[in-house]
Amino acid sequence: MTDAFYNRVGAERIDDRQVAEVIGIAHGIIADGSVSQAEVEYLQKWLEARVNVTSNPVVRLLRDRVNEVLADGIVDEDEAKDLMSTLSAFAGGDFEKGELTKSTSLPLCNPFPSMVFHGSLICFTGTFAFGQRRHCEEAALALGAVPGSLTAATRYLVVGAYATESWKQSSFGRKIEKAVDLRTKGKPINIVGEAHWVEQMNGR
Repeated sequence: MTDAFYNRVGAERIDDRQVAEVIGIAHGIIADGSVSQAEVEYLQKWLEARVNVTSNPVVRLLRDRVNEVLADGIVDEDEAKDLMSTLSAFAGGDFEKGELTKSTSLPLCNPFPSMVFHGSLICFTGTFAFGQRRHCEEAALALGAVPGSLTAATRYLVVGAYATESWKQSSFGRKIEKAVDLRTKGKPINIVGEAHWVEQMNGR
């Protein structure tokens, strides 16, 4: 075996150990059902100090989300709830090392629809790589869509990229199931993934 091989294996072991460590930190933060300013600041410092672990794309997204939350130096209530959702999914072990988790079991439209934004009611659920939910809603508003809660009149339900194979057991799983029920009853609702939504926005 070459030195390069041993170096690569050693780096992977360090990466695996540090990914396990950040999952442990996530468990600790969410254990009391809330996310505090001090906890977010600690997580930010931990992630910024470890270049190896943030080379993992999923952990890097977590780091970027934490940096975004702390950009103004304050973790407000909405940001704390959003980060709680992200950390809960991350700590649940649903993320695969080195890639965003697959969402093959999600009842997404197939084929994906061409999205008409102007005047369409749109609902967001889950946790998004794009940013916090309010940022997704702002982007939808900019294109003339009307973001809000899931109703029989909703045209699109957009599922965040952090959706996992265990989505049925997650809090946003109930919203997906409601959308499926509405769809089977003939309501004009489309269930799409975040990647398709972003692609459609960029095509406008």
